[in-house]
Amino acid sequence: MTSTAPLIIQRQGGIVTLQFNRPEAFNALNVELAQEFAAAMRTLSADQGLRALVLQGAGKAFIAGGDLATLQANPTQGAKDLLEPLIEAATLMHQLHAPIIAQVHGAVAGAGLSLMMLCDFVLAAQDTRMNLAYINIGASCDIGASWTLPRLVGLRRALEIAMLGENLDADEALRLGLINRVVPAAELQAATTALAERLASGPTQAYAQMRRLMRGGFERDLPTQLHAEGEAFLHCTRTHDLPEGINAFFARRQPQFIGA
Repeated sequence: MTSTAPLIIQRQGGIVTLQFNRPEAFNALNVELAQEFAAAMRTLSADQGLRALVLQGAGKAFIAGGDLATLQANPTQGAKDLLEPLIEAATLMHQLHAPIIAQVHGAVAGAGLSLMMLCDFVLAAQDTRMNLAYINIGASCDIGASWTLPRLVGLRRALEIAMLGENLDADEALRLGLINRVVPAAELQAATTALAERLASGPTQAYAQMRRLMRGGFERDLPTQLHAEGEAFLHCTRTHDLPEGINAFFARRQPQFIGA
C-alpha cells in the first residue's frame, strides 16, 4: 500500500533514505512535513550507525519549495511556523557526521533548492528544472541558500540566480557546479543507490572530519585551517579505519572500513 505519511523513512544497513511524500503538491514543504523532517534529522544526528543519507521526493518532483498556502492567510506567522523546523533540520544537515546525497528530479525550487545545496552530492535526472524562486513571490531566500549558493557558483552568478528567478535545466546546473552528475531519469535510482553504497562502505569518521573542514574553511585563515586539519587527522589516527586503510595498502587489498 502507498504510504500517506508526509515523510517516508527507509533504512538498509547504514543507508537511510528520507522521501518527501506530498506528490499531489510536488512535495511542497508545509508545517507538518517540515516538522517531520526536523524530527528525523534529530534522530539521525544521534545515530552513529548512519553511514549515508539520501534525500528524495515522491512523484514528479523533488521539492517545489515551501507550501504557499501556509503563508497565504497570515504570511508572518506562517513563515515562522514553517521556518523554525526547517532551520533546525538544515542546521542538523550541516553538522551531520555522514555524507548526504540529494536525488533530484522534476521541480527543484525555493526551499527545495536550498535543501539540495546543503547536501554533499547531488544526482539529477535529465528532466530536472531548478529555480531559486523566492524573488518571484517577493521574498528573500532561506534555509541556507545565501550561504551555499555563493560558495558553489561565486557571488556574481549567485546574485543572478537569486535576483532574476529564472529556470535552470540540469545541464546548466551541472556546468555551474550546483550538482555533481546528470543521469537519465530511468537510471537515477540505480545511480543514487550505487553512490550511497560506496559512501556507506567508506571511512565515516574521516568523512565527518572532511565535511567539517570543507564547510568551515571559508571562515578561517590558512594557519587556523592548518591547525584544524592537523587535529582532524590526529582524530582519524585514533579510529579503526585509518590503521585498516594503511594495513590494506601494504597488503595490496581493499580496506574493510567499518565507519568507526
